[in-house]
Amino acid sequence: MEAPTEAQCREFFDENVHFEDPTQKREGIRAYIEAQEGLVSRCNDVYLLPGAIAIERRTAFVEWEMGLKIKGIEFIYPGTSRLCFNEEGKVCDHRDYFDFVGSTFEPVPVVGGLVRLLYKRFVD
Repeated sequence: MEAPTEAQCREFFDENVHFEDPTQKREGIRAYIEAQEGLVSRCNDVYLLPGAIAIERRTAFVEWEMGLKIKGIEFIYPGTSRLCFNEEGKVCDHRDYFDFVGSTFEPVPVVGGLVRLLYKRFVD
């Protein structure tokens, strides 16, 4: 999957868009574009499958599954995005919610066992 082009991002996102996920916070369209391009450039393969969508006035929630392949290891991240729209209909706030730690470290040999043990001890 290719990252959206700068023109596509500018068509749908406000110049001052705020972006946040479990790993980063970014302000402005340039930083948003760099975040998307950076993710795709680190991966051998990327996919994004949308799921359920709910829209209420100027806010939308989108369930999704993102798959990344990095150095031969596939990482699957189920998550949800909250998108807030301004008066012009452009996204002014984009927040992603997903389990970064479990989905990132569980598939890694040795480390995955430790993550499962910690989750079982503290979450189960």
